[in-house]
Amino acid sequence: MRNSAGRNNPEAGPRAPFALTAGRGKCLSGTGVRAGTGACNGGVGFHASAMDVFNLDTQPAFTTKDSSEIRELLSPRNAAIRLQSLAEARLQPGQATEEHYHARTEEIYYITHGCGRMRIEAELREVRGGDAIAIPPGKKHKLWNTGAEPLRLLCCCAPPYEHGDTYITE
Repeated sequence: MRNSAGRNNPEAGPRAPFALTAGRGKCLSGTGVRAGTGACNGGVGFHASAMDVFNLDTQPAFTTKDSSEIRELLSPRNAAIRLQSLAEARLQPGQATEEHYHARTEEIYYITHGCGRMRIEAELREVRGGDAIAIPPGKKHKLWNTGAEPLRLLCCCAPPYEHGDTYITE
């Protein structure tokens, strides 16, 4: 669900599939609000669509429980999907997430830009753009940006990311 500011709220429950999103006097398609059919419905809103398309540049950033900056692209909070979520995370040079685990959620990190160091339990590895990292449920993990530019990665979570399934361990 969206919070009162119209932003994704990871603690809110999922919306019903294909819920209508109302708007007054303009089409909202392509703005990060659930895409419509491409045509306004008399200036009052638009019909739900089978396709959800969101652009990274239109998604508001928020800070997760592990201290990373996230832009949620797709989740039950804003799309018809129910079993996973996709977000972009960013760590500035020298920044790190807090060590944490997810009791139910498995994650895939896909590094798109930059380089860093990843720890899962006791195993430590250098990571860089193009690397994919599997993080099983219940495994403590931490990511550091060791480079001179922002470390950017896609995070795929199944089930979808929720603050309540994140447990800080340090």
